[in-house]
Formats: sequence, C-alpha cells, structure tokens
Amino acid sequence: MERTRLVTRRDAPVAVVTGASRGAGLGIAHALGSHGCTVYVTGRTDGAGQSPLGGTIGETADLVTAAGGTGIAVRVDHADDEQTKALFEQVEREQGRLDILVNNAAVIRDEMMARTPFWEKPLDIIDILDVGLRSSYVATAYAAPLMVRQGHGLVVFTSAPGAAHYVFGPSYGVHKAGMDKMAADMAVDFKPFGVATVSIWMGILLTERLKNIIDSAPDKLGHMLAEAETPELTGHLIWALFNDPALMEKSGQTLIGAELAVEYGIKDDGDRQPPSYRDQHGIHPIRQFDRILR
Repeated sequence: MERTRLVTRRDAPVAVVTGASRGAGLGIAHALGSHGCTVYVTGRTDGAGQSPLGGTIGETADLVTAAGGTGIAVRVDHADDEQTKALFEQVEREQGRLDILVNNAAVIRDEMMARTPFWEKPLDIIDILDVGLRSSYVATAYAAPLMVRQGHGLVVFTSAPGAAHYVFGPSYGVHKAGMDKMAADMAVDFKPFGVATVSIWMGILLTERLKNIIDSAPDKLGHMLAEAETPELTGHLIWALFNDPALMEKSGQTLIGAELAVEYGIKDDGDRQPPSYRDQHGIHPIRQFDRILR
C-alpha cells in the first residue's frame, strides 16, 4: 500500500470508501469530498490502462480534493486481509479517528450477467463472496475499534434490490442479501457504542459500465437514463445520514436510496427525484425480526 497525499484538515470528518477507482465508489467518494471530508480511496487500480473501464484510485482522490475535501489514494487488494489491516492502521496513524466506512469493493465479472443458468457460468463469479461480502466483514472488523473508541460512526454497505428478488443468479443475489444481513446483525453489536450500520439499495447507477451498455443499444435501453441515479447521489445520502440526529434509529436497516432522497430533500443531477424500487415494482427490503440470541 502507498500513501499518495497527506491530510491537511485535521477537523474534517474522515471516511474510507472501498472499491473507489470507478463506479459507485468513485461517485460516493466524490460526493463526500464535496462536503469537506477527508476520504481514503481504496482499490487495486492505481495506474492507467489497468482496467478497460478506466479510472484509478489516484484520479478519484484528485476529484475528492478538487471538490473541496482531501483525497488520499491507498492501493488495497481487499482479498488480502493484511492489506486491509494496514489500511486502517494508516488511518489511525494519520487521523486518529474514522467517522464513515463505505463497504463497496466487490469483484463483479461480466460473465455473472450472462443469461444462462448458474452452472453454465464460470465458477469464479462466486468470488464476489470473497471480495464483496467477506471483505466488507473484514474491513468493518478493522474499522470497529476506531469508531467504538470515539463513541460514534457510520458504516454503510452498498446493496441493491437483488437481495430480495432474482437478479443475474445466486452469486449476485447472495452477495446483496448478505450485505443487508451484515448491516442488520452488526448493528446489534455496535448499538451500545453509538455506531450505526445501514445497507443502502442503490438504483440503476449511471456508471461508465452502464453508459457503455446503453450506447450498445440506445433504442432499446435509452429509457434507463431517465431512471438512473448518479453514483454521487448515494454519497450525498450518506452525508445526510451521518448528520441525522436520529441516525441510531435507522441503524440495522436496509434503506432504499431513492426514498432517503425524498426524506432528506435531496435531488439528483438535473433536479431529478429518482424513482423508488418499492413504487416501481412493489419490492422492498426484507424485514429483520428483533429477537436476539447470543
């Protein structure tokens, strides 16, 4: 891992956004930067040409800084627990605190989205349970002591409606359902320490990947542009959650991002209010019961 920028604002809220070279992580980091946060941007892509989709952790960190925050790029392979541990040791050493953790890193292979039964897909698509589900658990375990010590913090899991209905097959669905369940169960352990955990269902995200898909069949897929959310929207929602005096009342819940946007009066680019998946399809997060067995 390498440090690419030193922090200059010691009073700024400190965030870690995993998997932020591109896509949702990039947008979330960028938005948090616009609110003045110091954002540690993690991922494996630290050089041009390493991914066909473009984007590097350094470029994201620069966007964070340009937006008004402080971006710090740290190369982390979240399949390696020791690299994850070193990341949070660096945060503690440089900042002495951590306010927000966004668990977003995941291995998403194009083959996962093929319209074939799961047994005809490559077995390595299940790696999303390693870098995706397990890596989120590990990151939160290493982040927890910093947040517990200060008596506050927010852990966010980026999720999607595939947690509650079939999308792409079992590997994707189990990952999303696991993120929701992780937020629910970690909230129980965190509650006495003032640390909140939530899972956020993002909508269709206007990422480079989606733009490429729409460009391949604009007549058929162009309508998605009207429904899509910018990745930055989720970042603004996370900031609103972090500053909500009633945050702990939401801890453990899976929240639909579009509904949070209405609650907090936040609109997306172009003054748009993205539609809720609940309103569109009658699909909503699965209820967790409040019984606790230890």
